[in-house]
Amino acid sequence: MVARIPYRREHSDQRRCPGPRPGFAARRKALSTFDEVFERIKLATNTRTQVELAEVLDIRQSSISDAKRRNSVPSDWYMKLFEKFGLNPDWLKKGSGPMYLRTDQGYEPLDAPVAGLVLEDPARYGDPDAKSSVATVFAMGCAVDENGVSQPLTAIAKLAVPQSFAAPGTQIVRVDAGAMEPVIGKGAFVGIDTTQKNIVSGELYGVFMPFEGVAIKRVFLDAANARFILRTENPTHPEQYLPIDQHADRIFGRIVWVLQRI
Repeated sequence: MVARIPYRREHSDQRRCPGPRPGFAARRKALSTFDEVFERIKLATNTRTQVELAEVLDIRQSSISDAKRRNSVPSDWYMKLFEKFGLNPDWLKKGSGPMYLRTDQGYEPLDAPVAGLVLEDPARYGDPDAKSSVATVFAMGCAVDENGVSQPLTAIAKLAVPQSFAAPGTQIVRVDAGAMEPVIGKGAFVGIDTTQKNIVSGELYGVFMPFEGVAIKRVFLDAANARFILRTENPTHPEQYLPIDQHADRIFGRIVWVLQRI
């Protein structure tokens, strides 16, 4: 006769290993990996939202939410991004190797970082200077109606600029004259902060000029005559004057950045 050993059920806490549950660290690592890959994809495709990325990948937005919840990037995303943009899957996954692959030479996976190549820090992809934004560019000239009233500026192009350059209130114009050369050349793109209308003497501003539109001027205060002096960089251009009591209506904004070839 075999004696039965009484079964004693242990408390659930006694059966658990102390410390974090197995696999917990791996799941946390997967989460950060998904976020890093997601940031690289947005950077490379110039997208900012899940809606925009869903259009690029030709998937539902809910698919992106599901992937984020699972902490896993579907393999078909890499294939689509390679086929559409030539993006290197290894760069997307690990930040190693070139960002783009030459599709005519095929795809050669990189199991380890190649000598001379540095693994990129994905944290920098969140920097506003590392992300671009597509902004509207306007012509500097503006039409005038039969009553002599200036009409709104005309949109003429689109331009990709760092997000930090496309802050709210920033208007981008393309220079169509050489009055500010050599500081600002003809054809340059200029960012004007329309929220900055207070004059700092000697700084550059966009100024509404009758029958011209927006002109770039270096503005100086002439307090003795209750006016501002408007100058260009071209010494052959005469000075112009703006009464102080009109500056609120005529000052378009302060020049905050210039993009041009040199």
